[in-house]
Amino acid sequence: MPGIARRAFLGHSMAGESGNTGSASIAALRSGERRAAFHALMAGLIASAWAVLWLWSSSPYGRYLDHGRWTEVGIAAEICRTVPGGEIVLPAALYTAGWVLMVAAMMLPTTLPLLGVFRRIVAGRTDAGRLVALVGGGFLCAWFGFGLAAHALDWMLLAAARETPWFVANGWVIGAAVVGGAGVFQFSSLKYRCLDKCRTPLGFVVERWRGIAPRREALRVGFDHGAFCIGCCWALMLLMFIVGMGNVGWMLALGAVMAAEKNLSGGKRLSAPLGVALLAWAGAIILMNVSPSVA
Repeated sequence: MPGIARRAFLGHSMAGESGNTGSASIAALRSGERRAAFHALMAGLIASAWAVLWLWSSSPYGRYLDHGRWTEVGIAAEICRTVPGGEIVLPAALYTAGWVLMVAAMMLPTTLPLLGVFRRIVAGRTDAGRLVALVGGGFLCAWFGFGLAAHALDWMLLAAARETPWFVANGWVIGAAVVGGAGVFQFSSLKYRCLDKCRTPLGFVVERWRGIAPRREALRVGFDHGAFCIGCCWALMLLMFIVGMGNVGWMLALGAVMAAEKNLSGGKRLSAPLGVALLAWAGAIILMNVSPSVA
């Protein structure tokens, strides 16, 4: 009997181990499927944003990505002249659409590590997808707020410049100042502190996620990450006001630079050379406009 009992016990144990192994394999397979679906969804969103921007910029309505000309030409000008409040509502709507598309295309790729970490942390929850979406929404909200402030500043500068004859003739000064400022900021301690926060997504999430108020905490994770992302990338994003808001080529270049700075292992080493290049660019703008030898 002892031998029979022992064999029965061993058979039961082996069956249990086999069951556990099978369960683990199924769980791993499902996790892999969810991860693949998440990556496919994000790739689709980012690719869609780029596609819409490219189609918009190459269409007859591409001029509406250039916020400085919203109310000057085309159907937008007609609406602004005929619809009460159109001179405010339509530019705001066009700006919102263009800026959100640009942020989704340029900045969402830089936050994929954070979204991936958060997705794994909440993977066992029934509302995991909604929480990940809230993180992304919080991130976009932070950048949208920055965009509103940047646009308001740009509008005020342009309005003041049009009233000043010297600025009308020397508008390049603003361009040189923005490019040079972006170059100087590449060497600032604030830039590196914000980069450090962006480059440690696990610690960033753990500091803010308790699961007590999941929706609010998820939104805060995304918004705070967006704020630190703005802290390290705001000066580079302002370059879009200089090179043109609808310039897809510059969007790709700047988006790639910011993603490399934040996500690559040697990304921080790009900051100083980029700063030197931007300062050289600003110097070239100045020389081209003040040197008497330049025709």
